[in-house]
Amino acid sequence: MKFGYYIDLPVLYPLDINPTMKLTRLVFAAAIAAFVTMPPVTQAESPDAFQPLFNGENLEGWHGRPHFSPIKLAEMSEEERNAKLAEWQADAEKHWRVENGELVNDGHGAYLVTNQDYRDYELYLEYKTVPRADSGIYLKGTPQVQIWDSTETAKFKLGADKGSGGLWNNSAGAPGKDPLVHADKPFGEWNSVRVLQVGARTTVWLNDQMVVDHAIMENFWDRESPLFVSGPIELQTHGGEIRWRNLKIRELSNQEANNTLAAKNADQFESIFNGSDLTGWVGATDNYEVVDGAIGCKQGKGGNLLTEKEYANFVARLEFRLPPGGNNGLAIRAPIQGNPAYQAMCELQVLDNTHPKYAKLDKRQYHGSAYGMAAATRGFLRPVGEWNFQEVTVDGSTITVELNGTVILKTDLSQITDYMADSAHPGKDRKKGHFGFAGHGDAVQFRGLSIREL
Repeated sequence: MKFGYYIDLPVLYPLDINPTMKLTRLVFAAAIAAFVTMPPVTQAESPDAFQPLFNGENLEGWHGRPHFSPIKLAEMSEEERNAKLAEWQADAEKHWRVENGELVNDGHGAYLVTNQDYRDYELYLEYKTVPRADSGIYLKGTPQVQIWDSTETAKFKLGADKGSGGLWNNSAGAPGKDPLVHADKPFGEWNSVRVLQVGARTTVWLNDQMVVDHAIMENFWDRESPLFVSGPIELQTHGGEIRWRNLKIRELSNQEANNTLAAKNADQFESIFNGSDLTGWVGATDNYEVVDGAIGCKQGKGGNLLTEKEYANFVARLEFRLPPGGNNGLAIRAPIQGNPAYQAMCELQVLDNTHPKYAKLDKRQYHGSAYGMAAATRGFLRPVGEWNFQEVTVDGSTITVELNGTVILKTDLSQITDYMADSAHPGKDRKKGHFGFAGHGDAVQFRGLSIREL
């Protein structure tokens, strides 16, 4: 029986989970444990590479759960939690039914949640609802792609007049909260929804019109933390009957996910690596090599490999691959000489967080952190040996690090006064410098390097 993240994540990320993610993992695991008698939908390969989420006959592959914080659920005792899950399941079975191959809810009761978790994927479904109904689609267990009656004037103050499809639980004014266009069909007609989600980056099409464009979906349950790395699909229903059909999902490979992120606004970026040699790079060129279109630090070697050109404000994109225990860094606004961790604006860690030898590091030493100054959120690296996609934005004194579609660090270095080991960082206020790598003897590889100057 396959449950994806429920079973696999502790193996893939044993040392790389933040507290909120740990709690959520426990909840999802508990949900599965409570409903192991409910087999998942048969995952027969469909012609269009999508897998069915609903078998058209019964509720196999789903369990009941209302709008309830996974963090609070995890804080319950096992006995209390299992009782709550059983209660929700019984409630769901009272209000959900299957008719003519359609999944139908009467507007009441617990929502339906997939037994399986998903990380990066393309989701497709169709729904048909009734006037004054209010519903939604939870992604990674988090609310929600909004579905509602866009003609209900009483809810215009909430944004109903803008239509369905937006990430309604994003903060006011945040990208994605309101749909870009009104695309709802009249009542009585089926609406189609397509969602492309990589990390927290979420794009939504309603009836073939883009209503959310590559927006960051916020973590409703913990606004201080990123969206969970993985989670279930959940169908929210309240206020009126809603029917669902053609529910299917296509999980993206890691490379598909990386390509999706790289393609966004790609024409605005300029390549800084020709894929064949180190033309345009200076520094420890003898300690790096180009193999299969990637720059690699030679095993046992190190030092700084930097662009000839200096940059002030910019967005850099790259893919990187870590060997077990791999350690390197991104030099930001670095001088030609000196240790980027201190003499540059900062060194952004490139590190295998999961390796046992790094279990007791200062939190400001893990991947994506501004070394010794600001800690990145952990838990979003791909498995060791896989290519990761990272985007770094340097704007004034603010640095943002987005890993595999999720922002793991956003910090204003000008406000930092507390340093690891009380070691000052004299270069943190640099306004301009070189971009590159700070090797530490491990065979870390980089490719797809490009920069957009701001």
